[in-house]
Amino acid sequence: MNPTFSSTTPAPLSGHQIELVLGDQEATVTDVGAKVRRYAVGGRDVFTPFPADTYAPAGHGAVLAPWPNRIRDGRYTWEGVEHQLDITEPERGTALHGLVMWQRWQVVEVDDAAHRDGHAVTLELRLAPSGGYPFDLLMQVTYRLTAAGLHVQAVATNLGATAAPYGIGFHPWLSPGAGSLDECTIRIDAASRVTVDDRLLPTGTAAVDGQYDLRTPRRADEVDLDDAFVDVLRDEDGLSWIRLTGGDGRTAAVWMDESMDTWQACTGDHLGVVEWRRTGLAAEPQSCVADAFRTGDRLVRLAPGESHEVTWGAALL
Repeated sequence: MNPTFSSTTPAPLSGHQIELVLGDQEATVTDVGAKVRRYAVGGRDVFTPFPADTYAPAGHGAVLAPWPNRIRDGRYTWEGVEHQLDITEPERGTALHGLVMWQRWQVVEVDDAAHRDGHAVTLELRLAPSGGYPFDLLMQVTYRLTAAGLHVQAVATNLGATAAPYGIGFHPWLSPGAGSLDECTIRIDAASRVTVDDRLLPTGTAAVDGQYDLRTPRRADEVDLDDAFVDVLRDEDGLSWIRLTGGDGRTAAVWMDESMDTWQACTGDHLGVVEWRRTGLAAEPQSCVADAFRTGDRLVRLAPGESHEVTWGAALL
């Protein structure tokens, strides 16, 4: 039976903690934002953890929905109607990373079939319609530890009477292990990057070159990233990967299947929270790039009663 929490149950700032264990794998999921606060294998961090009694410093482990990344001026037009979202990134005048990362999700029971592969938990959120996003979505995210690593599945269902614009992403930070990020190498399976303006909003795409060509491992101390990558490359299993290999020779890795086709990668050089700069590599699987509500690029039109599902995961290689 998975844990349930009442509205009066005391909790640290990051939320109630749900511990998952399978062999030498350990993960901690929080009900605030359905975040993965920690994921480690054999005591070696795969994700850069953050303390329980603080909020995620840079979106660490968060679900980014119903849009990932930025929307210019927080304003978009959908089926002839203009909508205004709250500006959550004032310095760039954008609405950043959706609406669910600071909401408290409900832990729901996982059936026995999910437990055959490993310890699992499902969290659910009914996203209430609002002035900037007047759509009624039900979201579920399942985190499962398996012999192959962490497996994540997210489903959004439109419970409303009108079609909704939709995108999703996730914000794990890969850990360099006991060493520093500068001791690592970075590999990203993608052939193109998204070019941006001074607000980090898309202007086009270009073939990867220089520091952006990470199709083969490149030293992290040569790289300063806060960039999206498209034209992803896939292995024989249909998976695209971002790999961070530490000075210890171990590789923390995130993969996404064909349900998503965009990477966002960030080395954290310019984070507002100075002490978290370059403490990991954000390796973010996403279904669309920034500003998709305005451009329509890779945007999902979620019809009434329709569901959208994505799958990704992580491992220590």
